[in-house]
Amino acid sequence: MMLSNKKPVWVSPKHRGYVMWKGPSALTGAEIVVIATMETSNRKTGSMVQVWILDANTNPVEAIKTGADESICGTCPHRGTTCYVNVGQAPLAVWKAFHRGIYPEFDIDKHGHWFTHRYTRLGAYGDPAAAPFEIMELLAKIGLGNTGYTHQAARKEFDMRFIGICQVSADTPRQAVKWQALGAKTFRVALKGDSLADNEIECLADSEGIQCIDCGLCNGVQQNIAITVHGRGANKFKSAMVIPTVQLA
Repeated sequence: MMLSNKKPVWVSPKHRGYVMWKGPSALTGAEIVVIATMETSNRKTGSMVQVWILDANTNPVEAIKTGADESICGTCPHRGTTCYVNVGQAPLAVWKAFHRGIYPEFDIDKHGHWFTHRYTRLGAYGDPAAAPFEIMELLAKIGLGNTGYTHQAARKEFDMRFIGICQVSADTPRQAVKWQALGAKTFRVALKGDSLADNEIECLADSEGIQCIDCGLCNGVQQNIAITVHGRGANKFKSAMVIPTVQLA
């Protein structure tokens, strides 16, 4: 009996994505939806499952205009200013697809196997902490690994379990030190030419061109990361490094 030398063929899931959960936002109580999409053209992350946290009833573009995006972004200082996400592109397309009904509700028995050999990005848009921890934990643990970021650590109601699956976003060195003292790994936004703390490394996607799928450090438990601010409103961002540092390229 001869064995085939053919490589296994990757078979895409029947569905482009799944509705993982829909219910009240932990941030405002407004109805939100968590959607996992299975394919992406994102060159920075690589072929990771992308998780979108969206206001269920207001499209992302309108949500920014009206402030309804607080349901999925909370009081993040980058909302509508230095946020790198162009909500008129992928987030709007996913929201429209959701309203066309193309994403079935996730059933772990029927659909779980599509996730088990994949890495997952929590929060391609929206903050993971807007949804129940159990939903995000499932998405983080069902596959090979995850990345994730939350800007909600300052909230009194913040579920500290998120620091086990997400980096805590920091906008100043002082914030980074504060969250690290609570056991979190941080993802700090820095000015161009700013410096790194001794316990930080620069985002490897920026410094080395390594895709997130191959790096995997932003999973909440491994490493403090810093990244130079980027996006449409980068010139509006202000920060100052006032702790012992090494120079960031």
